[in-house]
Amino acid sequence: MDPTDLERAHDRLLREIEAEALDTRSWTGRARFSDRVMEAMAKVPRHAFVLPEDTPYAYVNRPQCIGYGQTISQPYIVAVMTDLLDLKPTDRVLEIGAGSGYQAAVLAEVAGKVFTVEVVPELADAARERLRRLGYGSVSVRDGDGYQGWPEKAPFDAIIVTAAPRRIPEALVEQLGPGGRMVVPVGRVHETQMLYRCVRRPDGTLGKAGLLPVAFVPMVHRQ
Repeated sequence: MDPTDLERAHDRLLREIEAEALDTRSWTGRARFSDRVMEAMAKVPRHAFVLPEDTPYAYVNRPQCIGYGQTISQPYIVAVMTDLLDLKPTDRVLEIGAGSGYQAAVLAEVAGKVFTVEVVPELADAARERLRRLGYGSVSVRDGDGYQGWPEKAPFDAIIVTAAPRRIPEALVEQLGPGGRMVVPVGRVHETQMLYRCVRRPDGTLGKAGLLPVAFVPMVHRQ
């Protein structure tokens, strides 16, 4: 696909994300996303994270299959989940569900250090190489069971989960530092799921707010 066409499609996508943010403000409470998040969405080349045959559709505002029963999330969802984390440049972030590495790249543009866990070893290997090639040295990738998080690197300032568990895994709550934020979709596949924004209180309990109906692939355990 011609680079100019990709650039135009990317610009059009950014406008669509801004419009959808406005349309969903009654759910999320955010009529627009932060400049830093939108700059990250503008900078990261989504076409580098989709399958080669899907390059012409890289900047369509929808999820796409990346193999192994997994998807790269809809760009609007990537933007809203990133924005809801309220990241600072020094924050350490844990992502559950690396997929192709796209969400991790967006996070890396906004936060300080990103740790991402992928249950499918082949996807983890490909994401690690892709992120390295694109210069995202602040992202560490491991293959493993996302339900266990990455305890050796805890605590985290923020955690983002890009697949839907039926309930929030306790191990992830324990790895979230005091005042830390978690954004996670919860619910069964093929049923209405809810995107939650959670904050860990000083006493260790988790405050939760359901913000947006979503549809994610199920979060699975490592076999």
